[in-house]
Amino acid sequence: MRSVPTQVWVNSTGSCGTLIKGDCRLAFDASFYIVNSMSYSAQHLKETAEIVAKINPADCEKCVAELRAVREHGGRLFMLGVGGSAANASHAVNDFRKIAGIETYAPTDNVSELTARTNDEGWASVFVEWLRVSKLNSKDCLFILSVGGGNIEKNVSPNLVAALQLAKQVGARIIGIVGKDGGYTAKVADACVIVPTVNPNTVTPHSEAFQAVVWHLFVSHPDLKVNQTKWESVSAKP
Repeated sequence: MRSVPTQVWVNSTGSCGTLIKGDCRLAFDASFYIVNSMSYSAQHLKETAEIVAKINPADCEKCVAELRAVREHGGRLFMLGVGGSAANASHAVNDFRKIAGIETYAPTDNVSELTARTNDEGWASVFVEWLRVSKLNSKDCLFILSVGGGNIEKNVSPNLVAALQLAKQVGARIIGIVGKDGGYTAKVADACVIVPTVNPNTVTPHSEAFQAVVWHLFVSHPDLKVNQTKWESVSAKP
């Protein structure tokens, strides 16, 4: 007789169930869960809750104040990020333009220019040269999304560092949402939210996830929000 592979399931009360695989049947209680799978899920969510509790609300308020000043002075917001942070930057451009009414751009949204500059001039200068053409000035603001904030000594995100150095030269404001110790961004920023490290093995996923949490806080803040989001506007109708 052929043996049927099984997995033991355990629920929160310690009761066991059996998941029977193969050509036969699947018989299990939906309240059961696989121990190893859920243990990581529980750990990750626990870390998420710890990060929420440790983020400083005063840092968020300071960033909001900087962003409001940029809008009031007719400045522009430039979102800079690399990798997953670049995707977040693109999303954030939409939110700051549509919800907060701030003229906002991300260099990484222009794939042709980004790849041409990388190929012809090098990766380290892609942002700073883009910003020079855009005539970055003292009314504008750089908004950095980054896991480490840039570190020129370790050659990590040197393109962010070069852009930040230009911002300091022209007097542009700088804010950021960064992980680890904040890197070069935290050193030069006018306002910065640092995503606390609660587990050195999950710095990147938490840092990139909390970029979205924090910038959504910003655009939802009554000092910045000028346009209602769609579902909230629909729900408000009788």
